[in-house]
Amino acid sequence: MTAPLTLDIVTAAEEQAWNRRHLAETVTVPALRFWGYREPALVLGCSQRRLVSPETVRQRTGLELVERDAGGGAVLVGPWMLSASILLPPGHRYAQQPPALSYHWLGEAYRAVLARAGIASEVLTPAAARQRLAAGGAGPSWACFAGLSPGEVVVGRQKLVGLAQVRRRTGVLFVAGLLLYRPDWERLVTALGQPPGDVAALDAVTTSCSDQLGTVPAPLPLLDALEQALWAALDRAPLD
Repeated sequence: MTAPLTLDIVTAAEEQAWNRRHLAETVTVPALRFWGYREPALVLGCSQRRLVSPETVRQRTGLELVERDAGGGAVLVGPWMLSASILLPPGHRYAQQPPALSYHWLGEAYRAVLARAGIASEVLTPAAARQRLAAGGAGPSWACFAGLSPGEVVVGRQKLVGLAQVRRRTGVLFVAGLLLYRPDWERLVTALGQPPGDVAALDAVTTSCSDQLGTVPAPLPLLDALEQALWAALDRAPLD
């Protein structure tokens, strides 16, 4: 299976609309889309809808507030992040795995690409994620990148790739966010009215390609490698 390389430069609202639109009907074949962002935005998990109002976020930081259907914590998207949406039919092997195990193939694809770029990372197993959480390895609970879930990609104790998913009868949507360079954590903390000390906490539990390489990687070669790795992984797990 092959598909043309696609990087869409969008708003966060346009990304979420694409996800919802394509999961509203039965997914018949895998689909893959990569996202860059025209402007920063605050994206809340589905359980955080009452955390803050769009008006308050706009007044504090000028950011657009967007809600996603996936769970998890708040994400500040922007030019520092390369995101992906992967849609799978309900009968796909990866779509039928238990949620805690269903990310491993995705994390492994990112780990392999990052290794070729010169970044040594690892994919969290369920046991490793539990151990790190028990040892206090997570940061502020309200932030997506401060948490640790099986399948996510870390360098030591710092997260580099965050993952989430939405499961419907029509199919499964996996989403991934890779940090190219440090996000504007100060703006995220301000948007949600969290303690200023959470900025340092977020810095402590996250890393980026720039942090690891000493420079921001060229996004298109990285994108091309990720596309090839993801399609190869999907080809190895055909429809049942």
